[in-house]
Amino acid sequence: MEFRTVTDVELAAAVAEEAGDLLLAIRARGGATGKALGDAGDAEANRLILDRLRRARPDDFILSEESLDDGARCAARRVWIVDPLDGTRDYADGLDDWAVHVGLAIDGRPAVGAVAVPTQRRVYTTAQARQAASACGAPPRMVVSRTRASSLVHQVGAALAATHRGMGSAGVKAMAVVDGRADIYLHDGGQYEWDNCAPAAVALAAGLHASRIDGSPLVYNCADPLLPDLLICRPELAEQVLAAVAAIR
Repeated sequence: MEFRTVTDVELAAAVAEEAGDLLLAIRARGGATGKALGDAGDAEANRLILDRLRRARPDDFILSEESLDDGARCAARRVWIVDPLDGTRDYADGLDDWAVHVGLAIDGRPAVGAVAVPTQRRVYTTAQARQAASACGAPPRMVVSRTRASSLVHQVGAALAATHRGMGSAGVKAMAVVDGRADIYLHDGGQYEWDNCAPAAVALAAGLHASRIDGSPLVYNCADPLLPDLLICRPELAEQVLAAVAAIR
């Protein structure tokens, strides 16, 4: 593909898919396990993504989990925000629920995104996102971290009488809401912009609600990339979830 001639969303999708294929190949070739495998995946996928984006969009800035931050990006309108391997621990442990995030923030908003889930051979993008047509679950279905779900998440789930399903990476959990396997993804306790820029962009394009857990908009390309909380849910549940969060906090 001649990357300079494609649209932003086509670029994001192609790069995310290629990085995902590379990560599958790294895991299949053997030799490294555990933390060493995760480190290799992070590093090699990061090099690929940065190379492709820099060749295709040389005037844009990039914020990546695996690279040193260039503070000059804060004055830029267009910043690619990427997580080369979202769910490194799951990847290293041989699990399936990890993802690649390639997002583009324009004027601080999550404008373009691609989330590749390589083990599913799926790439979710802002060009193709559609809210699942199925009715909201009754009770609502909430995706949570298998190992690190916070007290707030458990309390909100109890307040909504929600069922819980444990999953790995942030991108996989967010895409479960996009494709209708879940209704709510609520997170607090620490994320960074690369953890949720691309997933939020796809969710918003699908017609879902995506915000901070106080209901305020998600803003990207901040000097401090910490973005510690997130709500992605079906729009008809947003008011109820935000009210439950406010009552607990």
